[in-house]
Amino acid sequence: MNKKEIIGYLSALLASVLFGAVPTIAKPIISNINVLLLSSIAYLIAALVFTPISKKSKILLSKKDYVILVAISVCGAAAAPYLYFVGLHQSSATDTSLLSNVEIMFTVLFGLLFFKERLKPIGFVSVALVLLGVVIITTNIKFSGSILQLNAGHFFILGAMALWALDNNLSRIISTKMDTARLVQLKSAIGGSILLGTILVLQIPLVISTEQIPYVILLSAIGFGGSLYFFLQSLKRIGTIRTIMIFSMSSVFGLVFASVFLHEQVSLYQISAIAIMLTGIYTINRKESIKENQESPMH
Repeated sequence: MNKKEIIGYLSALLASVLFGAVPTIAKPIISNINVLLLSSIAYLIAALVFTPISKKSKILLSKKDYVILVAISVCGAAAAPYLYFVGLHQSSATDTSLLSNVEIMFTVLFGLLFFKERLKPIGFVSVALVLLGVVIITTNIKFSGSILQLNAGHFFILGAMALWALDNNLSRIISTKMDTARLVQLKSAIGGSILLGTILVLQIPLVISTEQIPYVILLSAIGFGGSLYFFLQSLKRIGTIRTIMIFSMSSVFGLVFASVFLHEQVSLYQISAIAIMLTGIYTINRKESIKENQESPMH
């Protein structure tokens, strides 16, 4: 691999580590603060954190680029979180975890259908392995009976996953034309503002205690802003499919963080899932690297 690819893989891995920390960071405060308010504050703080290091684009953005910027902000930083929390309120935690994994399939599907991504047959096997691993981790092979009877909450969750998948693919397009920190800043500011506006319209009390502030700041800078920054860096360098495959490892890191800091037990099913996911990720990355090397001209 060249330097560009190495940075891309490391960025995707770091993004998955940071995003995997979100549940552990949010756990102590999630029951005492409105989740919509928490999302809004987190995105707005993320925007502030990245403001000092953001740089104006050297490339003149077209009207289409601005449309994409607004689209990813609305989809990924406003509408998707809102739909997700509405769906979570109406669904069991088990069903929500299982349905959340559909983001991987939607991302790959959109990449193949609309964004000229390509996969060989072994690539689809790799995607299936990673998806299987994530499902095992999040469900522990315990499915509720209601999963076969989709309710309104399930459809909200599926809608959120589709929006986040669309965000993943669209972000790759505009990430090549903007400074990454600048994109994180703008996306977070727009999304956080939309969420804040929604809170005001719904008349949700703007209540947060001083004890919760450190958790919210950590959640914003690391879990949301930091993971998004490195995710976009990876998109620029190794493409959507390989980025999302590695990013799916956030479930593994989330498992580790929960075990170490929250003292939750790790089951045999979850250990097996880690092995399955690593196999899938290794396979697709190896095949993609071989294909790129074969297509590169000899010097």
